[in-house]
Amino acid sequence: MASAAAELVAEREPELRIEMTDVNRTFVGAQGLVKMALDQYTEILTTASDPRVNDWPLMDSPVPTILIVLLYMYLVVILGPRMMVNRKPYKLRIILVVYNAFQVIFSLGMLYEHLMSGWLLDYSYKCQPVDYSHNPSAVRMANLCWWYFISKFTEFADTMFFVLRKKESQVTFLHLYHHSLTPLETWICVKFIPGGHGTLGNLINNAVHVVMYAYYMLAAMGPEYQKYLWWKKHLTTLQLMQFFLVFVHSAQALIFDCGYPKLVAGLLLLHSTIFFVLFSDFYQRAYRKRMTTKVLKDE
Repeated sequence: MASAAAELVAEREPELRIEMTDVNRTFVGAQGLVKMALDQYTEILTTASDPRVNDWPLMDSPVPTILIVLLYMYLVVILGPRMMVNRKPYKLRIILVVYNAFQVIFSLGMLYEHLMSGWLLDYSYKCQPVDYSHNPSAVRMANLCWWYFISKFTEFADTMFFVLRKKESQVTFLHLYHHSLTPLETWICVKFIPGGHGTLGNLINNAVHVVMYAYYMLAAMGPEYQKYLWWKKHLTTLQLMQFFLVFVHSAQALIFDCGYPKLVAGLLLLHSTIFFVLFSDFYQRAYRKRMTTKVLKDE
């Protein structure tokens, strides 16, 4: 038996060597691909990024932003609902009024800064390149882009308040997609293109948020303010107009050449199209629901 086993090992030894060699080659090949990907990533960050923002908080690497978004998703999708299962919904009336008032003021401030940093007098609405210089207005716009990026983290509170108030129907795919994607998009914008053509979309978004958070603030004040909220039905229409304007404006950067990256303009087109479709679907479903409710009441 021992001699038979030894013969079997001797026969299998060349095959084992070949298998081990193949495994080693595969491992070395995978190592090479990972190293190449990391080298490419490092090269992009060092050569294509804006050196003015390298030392700004959260700008050194996308990893912290990705981790914050993942933590947000875990809190509002898994941990939060699980903790609220056997709890009554929180009222949060005063907190909601203060939070929404803060968002109105914050959005107004950024809207003003967008105008003063270029869009009121200096920027071209036809096509506007990014100014990477240390000109005061260029640095002011880059700084504003960073604050716009930070604002997207503050908006995570929208979802957290829905969870604490047990408004599960409000935590839709559209809501989560929007709130988890925008911090990643704005990180890229600050890191590589803090200014120029694409910031008009930020300006429009700030204007929409002033109206939107003003509505939420009034709604949080109590039923006695409901009579002032007749314009609720126009909020989604306003958001659809926002994405349409961003689409048209982004298309201009593809038609006219001013040095603004056409790849970015194309991504902005795709982004506005996706959100337009999602918000249109939301609007149609909400409209059908209202019509159904009205018919049932009439009957």
